[in-house]
Amino acid sequence: MDFQQFGLHEAVVHGVQSMGYSEATPIQERAIPIILSGRDIMGSAQTGTGKTAAFALPLLSMLKTRGKMRCLILEPTRELAAQVETALRDYSRFFEVEVGMVHGGVGYGPQREMLQRGIDVLVATPGRLLDFMEDGTIRLDSIKHLVLDEVDRMLDMGFLPQVRRVVQACPTARQTLFFSATLPPEIESLTKWALKEPEIISIGGRRSPAETVTHALYPVAKDQKFELLLALLEKTAFHSCIVFTSTKVMADRVASKLREIQQPVAVMHADRSQNERTEALEGFKSGKYQVLVATDVAARGLDVASVSHVINYDVPGHPEDYVHRIGRTGRAQQEGDAFTLFTAEELDTVRAIERYIETKIPRQKLEGFPYLYTTLFTNESAIPQGGNAKGGRTLKGYSFGARKGAKRR
Repeated sequence: MDFQQFGLHEAVVHGVQSMGYSEATPIQERAIPIILSGRDIMGSAQTGTGKTAAFALPLLSMLKTRGKMRCLILEPTRELAAQVETALRDYSRFFEVEVGMVHGGVGYGPQREMLQRGIDVLVATPGRLLDFMEDGTIRLDSIKHLVLDEVDRMLDMGFLPQVRRVVQACPTARQTLFFSATLPPEIESLTKWALKEPEIISIGGRRSPAETVTHALYPVAKDQKFELLLALLEKTAFHSCIVFTSTKVMADRVASKLREIQQPVAVMHADRSQNERTEALEGFKSGKYQVLVATDVAARGLDVASVSHVINYDVPGHPEDYVHRIGRTGRAQQEGDAFTLFTAEELDTVRAIERYIETKIPRQKLEGFPYLYTTLFTNESAIPQGGNAKGGRTLKGYSFGARKGAKRR
């Protein structure tokens, strides 16, 4: 559907069209009419399918003009909060609605001044929002629309008590929207008291990676993991690549080794300062850094167009995190590739991921790499493939096994 068909505010339609979008994604087609009708929603969709616009466009249309703070959007991380705020500002660029943001990691002064001046829409992380509620800077008694975004991630991060306090501080006569990549049982119990007869929207499988992503597993001996990462980067014609590690120490170690070979690389994890994280993200978006090494703080906290490759240097500990990590590529119907390096110690975790996504992920060996023997080669049947560098879904001397009907680059 064209955005003009939904009955959205003309200025909002102008805003989204000015960003180059004209047709709605499936989650937007389903959610926008329901939100405009005033009903609650519990929505799930794969990452990269346009959940932000699905709630932002109708909410902005209903606000229309300046007034009291009427819309609150909770996000689990400062990166997500910043990206949602930017999207809201872009969509509302042609009419007068003030958007603000509060999050941790920076000083209170400028945020407090912004709240005291008055805004219409607030994007916030739970901890900083509660700080301002407790010191009397902000009240939520004028909220008409409450959005809890990436709810499963907030629960994973232990924010359930804070989320409950925020919800209880909002008026009972409100519209509440839950959006999440997955809907675990904990969320469904949360909806019993936070939502009123919600419309349930589920786009695609809850556990499925985006269909535009081709993924492969690379068994390797533990001592050769970094060497294989280098070989993959050297033989892959990537536009931009995110390398995920399981720990902050490993992220710093991998980034340091990449810098030694003159690879432009940025790092993102919880111990980096806000300025460092902002610089890393902006540098990665602009192309200053082709490689971003990150922990799971970035698995859902990044919204970067055209990430061509994701490499799991460490297998994620939870199957859900695998879906979120590789969801950084293949966004907005673009194709992407996701590689996972794994050792014998990680085999059980790999199998848990495959059970979760109900898919057997192809095992591959990189042709020409001087592998040390590992029992994975016997047990997992990793087979070298032929190919050429210009064959679309191929590396030099290596074939991914293209998806049926996949478009060639």
